[in-house]
Amino acid sequence: MKPQAFDYHRVEAVAEACQKMKDIETRPIAGGQSLGPMLNLRLARPGALLDVAVLRELRGCQRVQGGLLIGASITHAEIEDGLVPDNTGGILPQIARGIAYRAIRSRGTIGGSLAHADPSADWATTLIALDAQVILQRPSEGAPSRRRLHLQDFITGAMQTVIAEDELLTAVFVPDVPETSRFGYFKLCRKTGELAHAMAAVFGGADSADLRVVFGALPGAPMIQTGANALDPTTWQQALADRYPDMEGTEIGVRLHVMKKAFERSNTQ
Repeated sequence: MKPQAFDYHRVEAVAEACQKMKDIETRPIAGGQSLGPMLNLRLARPGALLDVAVLRELRGCQRVQGGLLIGASITHAEIEDGLVPDNTGGILPQIARGIAYRAIRSRGTIGGSLAHADPSADWATTLIALDAQVILQRPSEGAPSRRRLHLQDFITGAMQTVIAEDELLTAVFVPDVPETSRFGYFKLCRKTGELAHAMAAVFGGADSADLRVVFGALPGAPMIQTGANALDPTTWQQALADRYPDMEGTEIGVRLHVMKKAFERSNTQ
């Protein structure tokens, strides 16, 4: 299939983009690696596409107090290749390197991945474990209207977020990762490059109270457990059964195994 006919717009600034986003028929596009297939399958039928890929305001990175701001149109490949400052001790390049194929990484963007909220996407699970935030901007008279949300509050379900029709995801804030922190990530795919069937991220420091465990590739939004019991299989088994009563025990077992593998990697990397 081919996309339904649509108009194409290109803007020079984020403020102009936000004004055009007031039209509910308009969808922003940067790399197009998530939206493109949906257009071809006609799962998405916007009246217009707004090209934001080359907006300078979305292409920068800036060290700020407590972390790093990454522009929404930074590609996976730029993170993989070290063209973006890394404040995570190698976590960001590691995750970027494992996303799909190089051709996709060369065009796909970190902001587009998060805004699309595909349950099997690597960034959502990883960045929730790192307690990242997204910055959203919308049109307003005078100064731009911005808000920051923790990623676990931004993503509400599979392909669902709280972003308003006239808002644009402009940047991602990644907190600094202390050198003493441990991180492990594991995903289960039929073959390299395919979407994951199960994934988990484990992040924490010397204090077990700081432990964060995130399950991705679920039917809905990623699930998170924190604190000393975050790795407890019984806790996760009950949490998964409560949220997804139809999930079979075998599938829950697979996800617990993936968590165990992620934890093992956190002790060796």
